[in-house]
Amino acid sequence: MTSQSASRAPTSFHAMDIEDVIRALGTTNRGLSSQEARERLEKYGYNELMEKKRATVLQMFLGEFKDIFVILLLVATALSVAIGYYDLLRGVAENFLEAYTDAITIGIIVVLVAVAGFIQEYRAEKALEALKKLAAPKARLMRDGKEVVVPAREVVPGDLLLVEAGDTIPADARLIESVELKVDEAVLTGESTPVNKSAHVTVKTDVPAAERSNMLFMATHIIYGRGKAVVTSTGIGTEFGRIAELVQTAEEEETPLQKKLDRFAKQIAYAVLILCVVIFVLEVLAEGLAVKAFVDSFMSSIALAISVVPEGMPAIVTISLALGAREFARRNALIRKLSSAESLGAVTVICSDKTGTLTKGEMTVRKLYYGGKVVEVTGVGYEPRGEFYNNGDPFDPKRDESLLLLLKIGALCNNATLQQDNGVWRVVGDPTEGALIVTASKAGLEKTELEKTYPRVGEVPFTSERKRMTSVHSTLGGDKLVFMKGAPEVVLERCTKFLENENEVELTDAKKEEILKVNEEFASAALRVLGMAFKKVPKESEELDEEMLENNLTFVGLQGMIDPPREEAVEANKRCKEAGIKTVMITGDHRLTAIAVAREIGLMREGSLVLTGAELDRMNEEEFDKVVEDVSVYARVSPEHKLRIVRALKKKGHVVAMTGDGVNDAPAVKSADVGIAMGISGTDVTREASDIVLMDDNFATIVRAVEEGRIIYDNVRKYVRFLISCNFDEVLVIGTFALLAGLAGAGGEELFPLPLTAAMLLWINLVTDGAPAVSLATDPPDEDVMKRPPRKPGEGILHGMGAFIITSFVLQSTGTILLFVLNYYVFPTHPWGWPNGPINEVARELTLAEARTTAFVQATMFELFIVWNCRSERRSVWRMGRSALRNKFFVAAEVSSIVPTLAIPYIPVTASMFHLVPLGPLDLVQVLGVASWGLFFVLPEVLMGRRIWRWE
Repeated sequence: MTSQSASRAPTSFHAMDIEDVIRALGTTNRGLSSQEARERLEKYGYNELMEKKRATVLQMFLGEFKDIFVILLLVATALSVAIGYYDLLRGVAENFLEAYTDAITIGIIVVLVAVAGFIQEYRAEKALEALKKLAAPKARLMRDGKEVVVPAREVVPGDLLLVEAGDTIPADARLIESVELKVDEAVLTGESTPVNKSAHVTVKTDVPAAERSNMLFMATHIIYGRGKAVVTSTGIGTEFGRIAELVQTAEEEETPLQKKLDRFAKQIAYAVLILCVVIFVLEVLAEGLAVKAFVDSFMSSIALAISVVPEGMPAIVTISLALGAREFARRNALIRKLSSAESLGAVTVICSDKTGTLTKGEMTVRKLYYGGKVVEVTGVGYEPRGEFYNNGDPFDPKRDESLLLLLKIGALCNNATLQQDNGVWRVVGDPTEGALIVTASKAGLEKTELEKTYPRVGEVPFTSERKRMTSVHSTLGGDKLVFMKGAPEVVLERCTKFLENENEVELTDAKKEEILKVNEEFASAALRVLGMAFKKVPKESEELDEEMLENNLTFVGLQGMIDPPREEAVEANKRCKEAGIKTVMITGDHRLTAIAVAREIGLMREGSLVLTGAELDRMNEEEFDKVVEDVSVYARVSPEHKLRIVRALKKKGHVVAMTGDGVNDAPAVKSADVGIAMGISGTDVTREASDIVLMDDNFATIVRAVEEGRIIYDNVRKYVRFLISCNFDEVLVIGTFALLAGLAGAGGEELFPLPLTAAMLLWINLVTDGAPAVSLATDPPDEDVMKRPPRKPGEGILHGMGAFIITSFVLQSTGTILLFVLNYYVFPTHPWGWPNGPINEVARELTLAEARTTAFVQATMFELFIVWNCRSERRSVWRMGRSALRNKFFVAAEVSSIVPTLAIPYIPVTASMFHLVPLGPLDLVQVLGVASWGLFFVLPEVLMGRRIWRWE
């Protein structure tokens, strides 16, 4: 984010008339032009609050050298050079050359380690920045006379802002139009009660923000109604900008996994630090109290600490989560909080809305009932093509006036529109209303033509409490027609007559029972049913209040429609079952409709229960807790019930994912372990409360997101498995020889020299903790990733790794010590005396160099081999087949690490830097033979056909 120039417009717009506001801000009813918007963006800057300054690339790189171990190592290296220089002055040139060479080697490796760490941090930072851009809020504006959606950060003063229920206000704005507008301003004023807003009022100049009833303020939420407003100020110029300091000091919170691994890394650091101190003391005792010996021992101990402490673990987790978030976005799931990526892997229950998520969201009328008969309608989706059938025979609907009236009511008592874009038909508005328009169009009744013949002159809008909508239309003769649609039982209550054979007859109780029975039959076939009624109002009638309009109507018929299940939802539910995840449908639809759709998708299992909102209300907490795990479908429930469902499931120990779209869904979405908002149909309020936003509102996307969450967690475990398996063998190797040297007393260092030098330890750390380890974050998933139960939320990151880690640790340590002992003591190439005779210093140094070379190359190669077996907890590399080579980054990382390790003993410069010697054929056979234990120690598992290196 950036700060901006004067984005604060005069603060008296609330005291001005609408015309004056528009004139002062230089805009029109068509909004700004695109060119003008660009110019104002340059002038005022982005619509963002200031944020504390981010570290530059150079600062990030230099930050890698702030680690206390790195600082100590560099200090020790400098001291070593200083001592060497002192020896040079005394005429002992070889000491200076050795110290100088070691210093350069260690310096280069430290820089390379810093570069590797910087690359990790930089990639994580860039991935997080890309994620923030994806998650950026949007604003709906009028520009160039057209409605457009732009990132909220690009809103400028003078923009014409369009708002409706569920939207979050992107900037301060003066209302110019409003319809029953209510705004939640608690975030700004602390007032919990929604505030009524109106465009057509003016207030005094000096009133506080909380009393400016014609203004909208940044970060507040529209609760009800709709409106249009002119943006008056953006960014730090807004009222919310006054609390920008609070935003600046807010720290980005780490995910639970990052916190857990950070604590784990610190615990390891403390343990290693103690061990390194012990080793340092033992080395000093063995080498004596000479200054150079003291510095060398100190340098080796610090290098050991650097190579063992997994300080890069939290960074790798960040990279894994951020890269995973990018993959989520590719799969149409936008991650708003990184912690949700890891939570997804543990989800045990997905509570999903039905309409548009489990189903297509394209309502299609299938059956009609009128005049005592049932008619079937063909066609799919919103394309207005289909035929009408009565008892299996097609007929022309234009010849049936009762049918035409039923269709006219559906098309005119309706606020949706049907459009065709690039050959694709779509509905703007409610899908249910869209289905009615499509059905009328199939009979040749176009809504636009009907509205010319029967213009609307009044409306009583639909609400969830009323469950009906009424519209009033004028006719050519001057009379008025009242059309009503809504829940069949509600519409019937308002009717006294019934249309039969184009005649209005008395609506008897028997007829009502017949209609309700048909309604139930339609609903049991997964149809959503709407009842239609009308009445004529003479032109001389003047009182057209709600009570008069919505009583004594004539019932015309029913329209039954279906929102067919998504084909991919059926398959996704199967995957959930295999993964041990239960899917629960939550809908406001009729119980029978919900059951029918649930059966088609496969949600209903043996013993599954169905609860309605009314039944849920009658249950106390104890009763509900007993049955909550058996409920597969909730029907006729309100958004408020969702919160109760989430809490009950969480009380049972489940990890719950909950979907939502409306404003009232926000509490349940926020309370769930993973809150999921709809990107298409959802409101801004719900999106802000969520962890994930579905860009396609598709249930299958949730399941793909769960899979990706499991993959991310698995890859983090792979990295930890590798790091812990390979980072502690050096401690045992160095500790063993330091202990022997310390026990031997003065001169013990010559008898028991360390198998690995400081430079070698740093190289092992750089090569193995670098590219191969990072590449595990991009590893493809196991084939069974969605065929195993969810992990337990409290399960430790090292769960089940004990046998593998200990076996690897023992094998690698044994291999390093074995090769060093064989080449230094048992079969030295240049016998140097002990135990075969008097000490020959030159022979000793040559033999030590060769022994250290074999130990060093083996230790590095072992780790580069064993990493192949860290790529799956369920299959060794020998069972992975061709899939072992699927991760091209991993293969490239291995090659780029193995080749330099094998090459440095043969390159004079690097051999001199690390005090290595070229390895002969027999040496290479020894090294690769022992290092290959990292590949082959899992063969017993392959031969026995079961896992033995995993503790459950």
